[in-house]
Amino acid sequence: MKIPKSIEPLVRDGLIDDVIRPLKSGKEAAVYVVLAEGNICCAKVYKDANKRGFHKQAQYQEGRKVRNSREARAMDKNTQFGRKQQEQVWQNAEVDALYRLASVGVRVPKPYNFVEGVLLMELITDEQGSAAPRLNDLDLTREQALEYHAFLIKEVVRMLCAGIIHGDLSEYNILVDAYGPVIIDLPQAIDASANNNAARMLSRDVENLAGYFGRFAPELLATRYDKEIWRLYETGDLHPDVKLTGQFKGSEKPADVKSIMREINDAREDALRRKYEQDN
Repeated sequence: MKIPKSIEPLVRDGLIDDVIRPLKSGKEAAVYVVLAEGNICCAKVYKDANKRGFHKQAQYQEGRKVRNSREARAMDKNTQFGRKQQEQVWQNAEVDALYRLASVGVRVPKPYNFVEGVLLMELITDEQGSAAPRLNDLDLTREQALEYHAFLIKEVVRMLCAGIIHGDLSEYNILVDAYGPVIIDLPQAIDASANNNAARMLSRDVENLAGYFGRFAPELLATRYDKEIWRLYETGDLHPDVKLTGQFKGSEKPADVKSIMREINDAREDALRRKYEQDN
């Protein structure tokens, strides 16, 4: 096939030998099956921001680090340079997440290289060697649904232990190869400790899993793994081998707002007093 313009620099540099065929085109990138150094793999080409269909990026970008204050100011002001930096941060988020998650054993495609906005990574295949289907394309038995759901909940925990939340996890970005589910599409992955939306995004990921697998195993619709996982994370008790129940009972005791406000005011007055003492 004709080599896409975005991949031409990698062909010229010898990083890609040939482009075999397009694999898919999604809201944020186009993916091609390519031959690189004699191996069949994927080339993910990120779309420009004005061509991308992914919305509400600000909530995902919160807490992402840039190299220096100049870049951060440009991004805040949304200058032309700042928008370019935002694109690099957006693309690097997936690359960084893939390397980090692969290193701790999460089932994600293995990343090979990232050059000129093109991510080279492992092609996930089925038992026949064809591109693996998305979870959404499969008709599951109740037993398979329970098995896959349990596995993916463990993967969510393993990801969170590595400090990462997928942020857009659903049946549409999970592939199933001969060994089970593989999580893909991570440009919106967030830093769990640096993003104020972390708990909500974790809940959405987990609820998406329960909603999908609950079609085949309705008992999963009553589980509350998200609350259980986040509570363990907040208390420092979450680890990859933690035993989960899927049940969660929050405190029914009403918040003592007056006591909380009193502590806040005391802390404020203490800070003002220390500042006054330092100035005088």
